[in-house]
Amino acid sequence: MPETIFEKIDGGGELSIGEIAFLLGMEEKAGMEILFKKAYAVKLKNVGSKVYLRGLIELSNICEKNCYYCGIRKSNTLNKRYMMTEEEILKAAIWAYENRYGSIVLQSGERTDEAFINFIENIIRDIKKASSGKLGITLCLGEQEEETYRRWFNAGAHRYLLRIETSNRELYGKLHPADHSFDKRLKCLELIKKAGYQIGTGVMTGLPFQTLENLAEDILFFKKMDIDMIGMGPYIPHKDTPLAVEPFYPDFNKQYALELGLKMIAVTRIVLKDVNIAATTALQALNDKGREMGLMAGANVIMPNITDTKYRAAYQLYQNKPCLDENASLCRECIKKRIEDAGESIGYDEWGDSPHFRSRRNEKN
Repeated sequence: MPETIFEKIDGGGELSIGEIAFLLGMEEKAGMEILFKKAYAVKLKNVGSKVYLRGLIELSNICEKNCYYCGIRKSNTLNKRYMMTEEEILKAAIWAYENRYGSIVLQSGERTDEAFINFIENIIRDIKKASSGKLGITLCLGEQEEETYRRWFNAGAHRYLLRIETSNRELYGKLHPADHSFDKRLKCLELIKKAGYQIGTGVMTGLPFQTLENLAEDILFFKKMDIDMIGMGPYIPHKDTPLAVEPFYPDFNKQYALELGLKMIAVTRIVLKDVNIAATTALQALNDKGREMGLMAGANVIMPNITDTKYRAAYQLYQNKPCLDENASLCRECIKKRIEDAGESIGYDEWGDSPHFRSRRNEKN
């Protein structure tokens, strides 16, 4: 069966949900290596071998949400909360600009109060002014109202990442309290696209209760939603969350989690072809070369952390997050070497918009 599926991939055929689930379930090393090579070939053909950097600024761990898997969930009283100042955020953004990162990501826990909305709007304008409009800005700030998305877009942000975490309604309900709405999450993705952003989403792989069919459905969900960029990674338990407590998650197999995460990148690349896909830090938490392995499996974006090191330990969505004590300069050199060792180049001074977004925009015009 794998030979038939691989032939279908080579011929550019569309994979069925069963074929996608089969590829995600492969455990033989030889089969996985073939899958990764196929995905890398699709990547080279559609997005090239250039890796785009997004300097990640984790500006606050204050969150209104209470997701059962997340280390910065509202009810985690063991976590020390923080909020970076405008000056600290701007300093990090300017560092990214001066070090030729084409883009940054402003990420935080979810907040919807007016003070936060104004704060983000102002800092976006300040970053745009300081970089003469040259630094790209991606936002990862959760569920908001349509007006908020528009305000931030008009201020100068152009990409927005809102991870759905799972496209399966029933599974979503097991990962969140009853007051967290799956329908609202979906609606927000539509509002983000409507506001004009390049739209990003993603899921966690290896979740409790999750099946391979769920993950196959996730990939087809990305396609149906016409997503421009994907940010996804392995589920790694955090000890201070309900989902990490037995009997929900009694065991954690790092190798299985890593392989499933890499297979998810590979199959997503094969199915979606010309989108941007991030090699997330969670891969590196499972293997020191996890992000490079992600690039070889089809990813083309890396998000080096440029947050001040004094805040990083307090922004752990999962346990044992890497690079907590590595400052931005050290991280830059490390990432540069890792990418070059993988045989790829860095897209310095480039926003790195996905070809998929450019095609979608051209079709619209």
